[in-house]
Amino acid sequence: MNKHSLALPGLSEEECARVAAPLEAAWTLPATAYTDPDLYDLEVERIMRRSWLPVGRVDQVPNPGDYICFTLYDQPLMLVRGTDGDVRVMSRVCLHRAAPIAEGTGNRNLFSCPYHAWSYATDGQLVRAPLMEGAEGFDEKSCKLPVLRTEIWEGFVMVNFDDAAEPFAPQVATYQKTFSNYKLDDMVIIKTLEFDSPWNWKVLVENFMEAYHHIAIHKETFEPAYPAKDSKIPDADGPYSILHMPALAPHPEDPDGLPLIDGLEEWQKNDLLATVLFPHFLLAFMGSSATWYQIIPSATDRLLLKIHFLVPKASAGLPNIDEIAEGSGALISVIHHEDIEANDMVWEGLKAPLTSQGRLSPLERSIWQLNQWWLNELSKAGS
Repeated sequence: MNKHSLALPGLSEEECARVAAPLEAAWTLPATAYTDPDLYDLEVERIMRRSWLPVGRVDQVPNPGDYICFTLYDQPLMLVRGTDGDVRVMSRVCLHRAAPIAEGTGNRNLFSCPYHAWSYATDGQLVRAPLMEGAEGFDEKSCKLPVLRTEIWEGFVMVNFDDAAEPFAPQVATYQKTFSNYKLDDMVIIKTLEFDSPWNWKVLVENFMEAYHHIAIHKETFEPAYPAKDSKIPDADGPYSILHMPALAPHPEDPDGLPLIDGLEEWQKNDLLATVLFPHFLLAFMGSSATWYQIIPSATDRLLLKIHFLVPKASAGLPNIDEIAEGSGALISVIHHEDIEANDMVWEGLKAPLTSQGRLSPLERSIWQLNQWWLNELSKAGS
């Protein structure tokens, strides 16, 4: 327990010891782990700004000049495909007086600040600063927007605020091998749903990573096809967890109008898998597709959720793909609205003054795995 004895805002050593216990004796995180703004700030400092986070896919910026703007932990950023073909994630805060130089999405070869018209190329280089004559020592060529450290992994654009962080891919090599048959890097997004969500990010991740709630929340949707009692969570050798939900019976061919992914094993064609790469990179896999739940927290009690539906490039070219995308989006929305009901209930309870820790079920092993990692990262002294 020594590694978890560091005092954390709102958490006692006894509470941490309960969380750190073996699964058979483990408890949930205490309510303050979700509701305390000071603890959220510590998460941002010690976890979020030191972890690899997915911010987009290369297929979202296919052409030179394509860009997507977003804000990640108070930093306005943009994902840009440069005119040189490279994909970058860089600050979109002007180097002059700190106004954002772009919003939304689009295609540009030049980003011009709306405040004083300082203009930047797609690699972040300042190329125009009007009326700066007489500013001693000022040199446009020495001015360039900060660029975050980036890795392209299976088509995802991963970023890290910490230049000293270990590379991402080696940490998840076993995970990548486990899901290699799905050929994630060959997939493209065909539908995106957005939800403004009034909960702590861990509430959503925990709900995503256990099938226990199928017996109540999804009793008419998931439970008949993927019974909670059959779910299993294997050991993991890196910062991730895998929830395997075997199908009760084989699915009919092309149940959603999409062909099965070539090269899958028989069980992969039928079973549902939900995964988290810590802290909150959520991916689900089915025999014909994948779904990415993109979590963008903005406070201890708020996040933006973007649910992206991905299919192989060959499937994206089907003549009826728009109809398939709408149908799949509607089904995802139905399932997520069931989960919204669950998360709303949990969040209401977590804010109640008498709420304490609860015991974990063995079916919630993914939550336990995440909690061990979370405690370890937060407890790193001198962080």
